[in-house]
Amino acid sequence: MGNRDDIIEINLGELFAVLLSRAFLIISAGIFFGLAGLFISKFVLHPVFDSTTKIYILNKEENQTVTYSDVQISTQLTQDYAELIKSRYVLEEVIQRLNLVDMDYEDLSGVLRVDTPSDTRIVAITARDEDPLMAMQIANCIREVASEHIESVMDIDAINVAETANVPTQKSGPSVARWAVISGFLGAVAVAFFAILEYLLDDTIKSNDDVERYLGLSTLALVPLTVEETDKKKSKKKNTKKNK
Repeated sequence: MGNRDDIIEINLGELFAVLLSRAFLIISAGIFFGLAGLFISKFVLHPVFDSTTKIYILNKEENQTVTYSDVQISTQLTQDYAELIKSRYVLEEVIQRLNLVDMDYEDLSGVLRVDTPSDTRIVAITARDEDPLMAMQIANCIREVASEHIESVMDIDAINVAETANVPTQKSGPSVARWAVISGFLGAVAVAFFAILEYLLDDTIKSNDDVERYLGLSTLALVPLTVEETDKKKSKKKNTKKNK
């Protein structure tokens, strides 16, 4: 009997009706939080810029022609090159060369992205910063230090620069549209969640069906409201409408 009493029955029809009755509030919350997210992303958060440089690596001995085996081996080693680029040695050397006194290894690692497209020998190095000029300098410096480090560790003759980093002219984040959509969605979901929670926690008896459902008793008769009680209910409704 105890397990039976602990079971909460959810009427999906009533739940849908509750959400429908709160539709205006849910939509309003979504619009409000969406506008708040748009305002924060556009006027509060600082824009950031991405600058990318690319290197071309080929693993072959000096004065030898490039074979298919060389290309295949170089392609397979791009992940190793990516790990060397993100190594502590490279990033700490970049910090020293650029005199980035307000950054440490973890900070620089957080603004660095290394991409290795499949079936290629190209490694893309992307740096992110609030200053577009600094983003370009960081990306190019990482490429220079990483090239020296890779040549030393992997015993490679040379690393070619496929593309130098440039000064970005457009911000890469934050995305105003994404912030607005996500904020609006989360706001609407939060209001809907509290509406559902209020419905689930409401155990008051409202009808004879509730008596049968919650108490397991059948109603023998319904007692109608008196004229005074009916008048009181009507006056309460009128006062509620006036207050609104």
